[in-house]
Amino acid sequence: VIGVVIGKTDVRGFPDRKNIGSERYTFSFTIRDSPTYFINVNSWGREEYVRSLSESFRVGDCVTIENPLVQSKEAEREEKFNPVTPSCYKLLLSENHSVVKTSSCYETDTRLLSLLHLPVKDPQDYYSLGDIVANGQSLDGRILNVLAAVMSVS
Repeated sequence: VIGVVIGKTDVRGFPDRKNIGSERYTFSFTIRDSPTYFINVNSWGREEYVRSLSESFRVGDCVTIENPLVQSKEAEREEKFNPVTPSCYKLLLSENHSVVKTSSCYETDTRLLSLLHLPVKDPQDYYSLGDIVANGQSLDGRILNVLAAVMSVS
């Protein structure tokens, strides 16, 4: 799979349920290879492997993923922590079997660069800040998608 990284989480550690007293590490990222399709990728393993993999690329880099495990996603559970994707699958990276290679998008395919700036949500599924202010009471407790631009940072 070749795509541009459009999102990435930080590395996190969790107690390993199989090996009491040790930790497993994870991070995830989302890659996109067309305007319509993008998929979440998860990596679990030893701290050294996961940190090294996470540090090997950043958002905006093009990656080639070789030999991932393809799994059906559990939509309700997984979409709490990862972007909602149009695919009913996710990719899982394994230290022993999978390889992630980075390359310049210019070297791979310049069309991938343009995908970095496309929203991942339906354009009709956003609220404006004005709508939120005007209808704040009726929106209380709901999860909303907001599309906004940063005007300045100071």
